[in-house]
Amino acid sequence: MNDTKRLFRTLAVANFFLYLGFNIWWAVFNNFAVEELGVRPDQIGFIQSLREVPGLMGFALGFLVLLLSEMRVMGLSVLLVGLGLVISGGADRLSVLMVGTLVMSFGFHFFYPSNSSVVLMATGKKEAPKVLGRLRSVSSFAAVIGTLVIWIFVDGVQIGSLSVPAWGYRTTLYVMGGVVIVGSFFAIHNGRHYGAQRQRRKVAFRRDYWLYYLLTFVMGSRRHIFSTFAIFLLVQAHGIDVRQTATLFLVNNLISTYAFARLGKLVARFGERKVLTLNFIGLIGVFLGYAYVPYLPLLCVFFALDHILLGLNLAVDSYLQKIAHTPEEITSNISLAQTINHISALVVPVLGGILWEQIAPSAPFLAGVGIAVVSLVLVQFIRPGRSLEPIPLPSD
Repeated sequence: MNDTKRLFRTLAVANFFLYLGFNIWWAVFNNFAVEELGVRPDQIGFIQSLREVPGLMGFALGFLVLLLSEMRVMGLSVLLVGLGLVISGGADRLSVLMVGTLVMSFGFHFFYPSNSSVVLMATGKKEAPKVLGRLRSVSSFAAVIGTLVIWIFVDGVQIGSLSVPAWGYRTTLYVMGGVVIVGSFFAIHNGRHYGAQRQRRKVAFRRDYWLYYLLTFVMGSRRHIFSTFAIFLLVQAHGIDVRQTATLFLVNNLISTYAFARLGKLVARFGERKVLTLNFIGLIGVFLGYAYVPYLPLLCVFFALDHILLGLNLAVDSYLQKIAHTPEEITSNISLAQTINHISALVVPVLGGILWEQIAPSAPFLAGVGIAVVSLVLVQFIRPGRSLEPIPLPSD
């Protein structure tokens, strides 16, 4: 029990600091790039495309863990995110900003599969969804803290006699990058206790996992449709400003901090097929709402609902745990899923933009309805699968 608690504590700390760093980078990047460096829109687009390259290379993690344990990769990933913030804060030209972005992105994209793999290999099939859900709650809480840091320190605040001086973008990136680096040392140090994962890893991509691969693709497609066009619709059609957008994300993360842990319990209790069925039925309603509902408050409710439903993608990971031939194959297949997800990231926003321009703003959301219907059919093929014994994580 002590080992289990220690493992969860290490995972929770790593998740907190990684998502704290990522959300701070995400919140300040565009303003920092434009206001401090004068970066042009075409250059912003190039940097954002470059940021997705590590995601496309996700499959490489399956080979990396033949040399390093997943716990070590996790700790180093948090360290890279912190270094990426510090490098970005010191950027005086575009090339340095690109390096900082790429370093941060490698850390972010290699963290998720290694983190999920540790949970799926070290916990039983009933506990895995619960642990994944609790960790996502930690990540949402980190996003809340990151948003508050930006609001308070970038421009400073003056509330009565309380005065917080403005740090500006660079100091904020330096300080918070340093905080994330310090947090990574805790994750790396505690991860050493689980560093002796001497079980042989396997890089195996099987036809038996076809449903997992397809579910990964459709989950990625629905996410990229909504993340690309939902806020864009709210801005273009309803004129919400940047503070309203930030408030919307803050409320989302506050809700997620509470909700995600409960979603993991739902998956553990009712199983992946029932929960994902409910997920995609709800998603059809959300996409139809964005296609046809003109009432802004209701669209904000749909936005929050989509964020909660997206949290149920943990059921896809727990499904892999149940169908995997051996636990040693989990990491390589979650890593491949990362690559599959980013293939959809390259294709879906472009196609959705064409549909928006050539047909109507509702078109990408109606395409999302189609994806949700296909997904609803696919999840009916989910079967309980085999029950794998967790891999013990021995101490060094």
